[in-house]
Formats: sequence, C-alpha cells, structure tokens
Amino acid sequence: MFRSRAKEEKAPAAKAAVTDSKQPRDPQAPKGRPTPKRSEAQSQRRSVAATPTNRKDAAKRQREDRRQALERQRQALAGGDERYLPARDKGPVRKFARDWVDSRFNVAEFFLPLAVVILVMSVVNVAAVKNLALLLWALVIVLIVLDAAVSGIRLRKRLKERFPDQNTRGAVAYALMRSLQMRRLRLPKPQVKRGERP
Repeated sequence: MFRSRAKEEKAPAAKAAVTDSKQPRDPQAPKGRPTPKRSEAQSQRRSVAATPTNRKDAAKRQREDRRQALERQRQALAGGDERYLPARDKGPVRKFARDWVDSRFNVAEFFLPLAVVILVMSVVNVAAVKNLALLLWALVIVLIVLDAAVSGIRLRKRLKERFPDQNTRGAVAYALMRSLQMRRLRLPKPQVKRGERP
C-alpha cells in the first residue's frame, strides 16, 4: 500500500535483463551474482588481456608454453622431480624399478665400450685376433641375455613383494631397457648409489 511504484517497476526489468543477454542491463537492477573480490577481478582482466587476439599470437604463445613444459620436463629428468616427469617414468613402481637397476652392476651397460673394443679387434688383420673378437661377441651377447633374464625374474619377484596390489605391468621391461644404457646417460638421473638398497 505504501510501497514505491518505482521499485516494483524496476524489479521485473532486472529479471528480464538477467535472462535476456541482448538487452543492456539497468545499472540500478541487481545483477544476480555476488560482486567478485578485487584480486579475482584483476586476475580475470589479466587473463583476458593476455589472451591472444589472432592466430599468429596464439601459435607463438602455444610454442612458448610447449617450450616451458619441455624445459620443466628436462629439469625433472635431471633432478627426479616426480611432478613433471613424462608419463612412462611416473609412479612409485617405475621409481622402484629405476632405483633397483641403478643400485647394481648390469652387463648390458658395458655393451657400448665392449662393442668398440671388439670392433677395433675385428679390424686388425690378424686371424687369431679376429677369431677372438668373434668369440667375445658371442660371449658378451650370452652374458647380456643371461643377466637380463636373471634381473627380470628377481625384479618381478621384488615388485610383487613391494607392490602386491598395484599394477606392475611393463615395469620389468622398463627396467631392462634402462639397464641397457650407460649409467651416466640414464634419464631420469640415478638417485641411488651402486650397492645401495632401493
């Protein structure tokens, strides 16, 4: 009875403005949501301002983001930071497999130096040295296969003991591939010393 008619007329207009986005909103009408904090509004403005306006800027920004992600990944591989490692290296199972391989001597990691020596021996023009080189090739290959088989069996057993309810699929193959690399060339870098229990 004593209410102002002006407020009653403005209320339906405000509801219509909220539902219909094509009409400009009356500055006096309620907006239907709480006012954001200043920090939130500023961060939104910054993100809108930082959004690229054309394709060239978007491609440049995408390249920069990719470069930063690769740099973080490279640092993680060097330092062992679990957050930025590639998907194949993440998780406690893979970390245990890496540490297990790094804590022991593997025949396969000496393959490259031995291959160079054997190659030099096979170039020498002496029949006895060439025969010795062939014998060494066979011996190295047999030792690598035997070491890989024994390591695979032992690692599979340790993984079952350590992670009985987790998926360990692919961890043994991952560890064997790591054992083929020379210790100083492995990525992620070894986190344990030789002889240290993982």
